[in-house]
Amino acid sequence: MTNELILLKEDVQLLTSYIKGGNYLNLFDQKNAEKLKEELTKGTVLSKEEFPLDVIRLNSTVTIQDHRTGKLINLMLVLPEKAAINDGKVSVLAPIGTALIGYRKGQTVNWKMPAGEKMYKVMEVVNEAFA
Repeated sequence: MTNELILLKEDVQLLTSYIKGGNYLNLFDQKNAEKLKEELTKGTVLSKEEFPLDVIRLNSTVTIQDHRTGKLINLMLVLPEKAAINDGKVSVLAPIGTALIGYRKGQTVNWKMPAGEKMYKVMEVVNEAFA
């Protein structure tokens, strides 16, 4: 399985305008915003009708497995102002958030984190159905 990113058109539009608007809180977020902007140009952008339900998008609930430790991590990918690490809500501007968007169940994600190179396997993706 290739690790081609699949992105939801609405997410790309929202995140692109979010990044352009400079709605980040600090330099760390700004750096991550640049990385996210780069990621958004790499993927295949699909409409709601075409979008697979096992692909990570904004507001996806995800279970990933740390390749090195085998530890399972549950999180929800959200916009920065909705992030609450204690509730498992991770900002799309956080390194792990930027790393995961566009990947689907079964894929492996390699990403440079502040603590070094990490590898995660996407075990489960839960998306609300589109209204």
